[in-house]
Amino acid sequence: MQEKATIARPYARAAFEQAQEEAKLKDWSAMLELLAAVASDSLMKSVIKNPKVSEDQLYSVVTDVCGKVLSASGRNFVRVLVRAGRLDVAREIHVQFERKRARTEGISEVRVITAYELDEAQQKRLAEAMKKRLGREIEMSAETDKSIIGGVIIRAGDSVIDASLRGRLRQLGNEFAK
Repeated sequence: MQEKATIARPYARAAFEQAQEEAKLKDWSAMLELLAAVASDSLMKSVIKNPKVSEDQLYSVVTDVCGKVLSASGRNFVRVLVRAGRLDVAREIHVQFERKRARTEGISEVRVITAYELDEAQQKRLAEAMKKRLGREIEMSAETDKSIIGGVIIRAGDSVIDASLRGRLRQLGNEFAK
């Protein structure tokens, strides 16, 4: 995984600089998200890896699938990735682009994992609490994982708050093991 991150870094930086120059961060975000989804598709992966498919054919397939979401500079970016044989790191390029965008826009991504689905009011309260704690705007995503039994796990950047029952049981088990 680290290798893909290293390979993707200069492409993500170039895409981000182009997006800033065009003042179209959101448009580029959408383009890269779609490109990542297309390149991650199992059928597309087989096309990408097929040595019988030329660069021009691959470029045409990808740009046709992406359609009008790609701007002219987005199409040029796809051409660069195809020629360099780097479509396989499109997902990592998108991830790194989004991190740069969030830092630039002063937004933190917060991922909340709960045993049971949060209702609208709970999500709003949690989002406000995290906004206060982090001192910046947040983009929150919530998901459920029954294996945590109860409570919540919150991931914000490199920080993890594990207030889950599973985490507490693990901690208690570690204490008894000493």
